[in-house]
Amino acid sequence: MIMDYHDLYNKLIQLDGKGYKAYKDLKGSYQFPKFNLIIEHIQGDPFASPSKLIIKIPHTVAKFPTEFYKNKIRTVALEDYLIRQFSQTCLQFSHHRGIGKSGKISIIKIGQEILKRTAANIRKNEIEIRFSVGLPARGRTVLGYQAAEMLCENIPDIVDQALLYQALDSQAIQEQVETAEDADWIRRNLPKHNLVAFIANGSILPRTSGVDPRPLERDAIPFQSPNALEIAFNTPNKGLIKGLGIPQGITLIVGGGYHGKSTLLKAIELGIYNHIPGDGREFVISDPSAVKIRAEDGRSIVGVDISPFINQLPQQRSTNNFTTKNASGSTSQVANIIEALEAGSKVLLVDEDTAATNFMIRDRRMQRLIAKNKEPITPFIDKIKQLYTDYGVSTLLVMGGSGDYFDVADQVIAMDSFEPNDVTEKAKKIAQENPNERIIEGGDHFGNITPRIPLPNSIDPSRGKRDIKVKVRDIDQVVFGTEDIDLTAIEQLIETGQLRSISAAIIYAKHHYMNPQNTLPYILDKVMEDIDSKGLDILSNFPQGDFVLFRRFELAAAINRLRSLQVQ
Repeated sequence: MIMDYHDLYNKLIQLDGKGYKAYKDLKGSYQFPKFNLIIEHIQGDPFASPSKLIIKIPHTVAKFPTEFYKNKIRTVALEDYLIRQFSQTCLQFSHHRGIGKSGKISIIKIGQEILKRTAANIRKNEIEIRFSVGLPARGRTVLGYQAAEMLCENIPDIVDQALLYQALDSQAIQEQVETAEDADWIRRNLPKHNLVAFIANGSILPRTSGVDPRPLERDAIPFQSPNALEIAFNTPNKGLIKGLGIPQGITLIVGGGYHGKSTLLKAIELGIYNHIPGDGREFVISDPSAVKIRAEDGRSIVGVDISPFINQLPQQRSTNNFTTKNASGSTSQVANIIEALEAGSKVLLVDEDTAATNFMIRDRRMQRLIAKNKEPITPFIDKIKQLYTDYGVSTLLVMGGSGDYFDVADQVIAMDSFEPNDVTEKAKKIAQENPNERIIEGGDHFGNITPRIPLPNSIDPSRGKRDIKVKVRDIDQVVFGTEDIDLTAIEQLIETGQLRSISAAIIYAKHHYMNPQNTLPYILDKVMEDIDSKGLDILSNFPQGDFVLFRRFELAAAINRLRSLQVQ
């Protein structure tokens, strides 16, 4: 039953001075003049997670032009814009009203990227916003008058300022939806030009700091493509955009220290996402299957066929079905590559700074000292070309310490004071004039990529008396049942909401698709298809305002790092 907002006001006044649990009586739906307010969940005490509320505004009231949400990309961009406006407006009204979280009005925290989030949903007839409120209390006593001010005065003011078209900057909205649409258009057209990435001229790649993802404002050098690699895209909204096109194959990014190699790779790494206008990386676009690969000492590996890179282990241990609870740097990097390939990646991103040295290269001197039959690791340099010829997998590699990769590179880009230069011909000439005496160790083909079947009984989110115990710690840790999933090395995860939805997706996958017949790639296909067609809400039994869309590769990474995982 939908009640009038005056009923809510009167209830709150009547609750003043009562025990905090009296707030539970507020659950329900209330009709305001411009919107419907649903109180979905009431917190247990002032220090618990805030109460969950939902606003629903008819399009006849919000009055956003339909062209701003005429397709999925534009819709997500508009939803993202509304979340940002809502969050900023909340700061005007969210202040301390009692103890604990009392008086806080908030919505999910977001970064520079435009992503589908359940905090905002533009539906056929309405706009829905999911947010949190810390219902005010002194001790464990309800502050009814302050709560009435929050829910019946502040929230309508926030709606008026942040969620109605007439109150917002129409040009800013148009720029956001068109920027996202153009970026997505370029991403979909990369394969037509045989490209894996594109960096527009004028892009600002450096960030303010390692913990501040906003663009560097002072002394930032705008990106400018060398002529030989420049390409133009005629986008639907902004027209012609020129920049550096990175072709399929093997690309080396070289240069001295602090000249921008890793900064360029980091921008490409996050080019799988669209970015807000003003970020500087709006048109840094990457193949959506690009996966950052690094060494990850200590990670768990379960049943992975690492034989393309590692074989002939001592004691004749098999590497076709390799398992360890504590992987070395080189073994973990191998597993990360094989798992990315299993999940369907067609582009690998590697930075030597976060790679295992003994996996990347084995020079001639070491080959002479340690015979191949005594070295189980085949270095990446001897497999990188086979990855492309056998499986069509391209590699972007930051390399500042070994010119041996000149022999296998298709193109070489040198960064000089953050300016890219095409030095492919020069690198090839150096390789010819200084022949490499290394013995190629990789054989004629890359080897098999063997899909695994995860066993559902090995995935257990329960803890104690609770069937499901899942908690996200910051951006890189998930408590899943009785174990922790460490995702520190998964650098393309950018928001805690992605970890929440990934955790729910693992449980969803277990209940719907995991059985002794279904391989991990098939499971990933089905879960992502369901989310694409039905939305992130399928992952939960009740409305969640803090789920954020993720990729199949990060879902696979989380499953692969479950120490309880068993496969066949």
